[in-house]
Amino acid sequence: MTIPTEAIGSLPRPRTLLNALTDHAAGRIDDAELAKHQEAATADTLARLAELGSPVLVDGEQAKPSFLTYPVAGLDSLAPGGAIIPFADGHTRELPVLTAGPFRYRVRAAEYLREARRHTRLPVKQAVIAPSALSLLYPADGIDGYPREDFLRDLADEAEADIRGCLEGGAHAVQLDFTEARLSLKLDPSGGLLEDFVALNNRVLSRFTEAERARIGVHTCPGGDQDSTHSLDVDYAELLPTLFRLEVGNFYVQLAGEADPERVLGVIAAHLRPGARVFVGVTDPIDPRVETPEEVRDRVLTAARHLPVDRLGTCDDCGFAPFADDTSTSREIAFAKIDARIKGTALAAEALGL
Repeated sequence: MTIPTEAIGSLPRPRTLLNALTDHAAGRIDDAELAKHQEAATADTLARLAELGSPVLVDGEQAKPSFLTYPVAGLDSLAPGGAIIPFADGHTRELPVLTAGPFRYRVRAAEYLREARRHTRLPVKQAVIAPSALSLLYPADGIDGYPREDFLRDLADEAEADIRGCLEGGAHAVQLDFTEARLSLKLDPSGGLLEDFVALNNRVLSRFTEAERARIGVHTCPGGDQDSTHSLDVDYAELLPTLFRLEVGNFYVQLAGEADPERVLGVIAAHLRPGARVFVGVTDPIDPRVETPEEVRDRVLTAARHLPVDRLGTCDDCGFAPFADDTSTSREIAFAKIDARIKGTALAAEALGL
């Protein structure tokens, strides 16, 4: 037995791709030319992860405009002026707002998975956005002729298809990004919004078999954009008991950036669902300092004092560049942190006699 270790998803784009994105936005290159740069960046990401000895690869989300909006990018039925996500450093991200139904994804994550698998024979994990995040697209004042319950039904169908397409496409695992979970408690401290989010996500997850759900996981973090967070001040003890009601086999929990990781581990140990595995964050993408393998090892050993080793894995706290324009962390630092995670996890496994 060993300790599994996986990346969360996004990695900083190489400068050539960032330049291509700028040129595409300005109309200087067409979709086909941009796609060539995205394919090259995806191939390079997969190759570099394989060289580091990563047992499970990710495509680094090199072709996604963001981890959140990839399914709806380019939809005609969207307008500016949606929900605002405020970050601690003062910057914000604005979601679009839906203007008409029926709601349909324009892009499915299986397309990214298919492209990644063209470049490697190693296992590939695919990240998808949780339906709860996309539920924020529906306007508070409603849409004439398209009630919210109709939207939620369509959203559940689309989210199921997004996940199922990845499972059927050979994904090693499918990870739902649920960063809005912790944020929901800042927006609604009563927990009502979080309950609604979990209910919607479980509405989708219940459509999968137990064997399929064993390959599905959920990632939670306080956000990580431009080296800032949106909800780090929300107590994990308010979130995790409800989060662990999600019907998945794997939980990816940001931990390295927490002020009191042992306290959080105690909460995890008390509420983790039977049979589920928790991947704890052992590298912090927001911290520019690269962790040493020995630091990672010690973080894993601390987690092993609270959790059964056969239900433990490691990950990075968050993606390194969840939005395509996030250049706060260099590509080289991101890969150095991943290298430390892989080596440190192996050192911990050795120390535990695995």
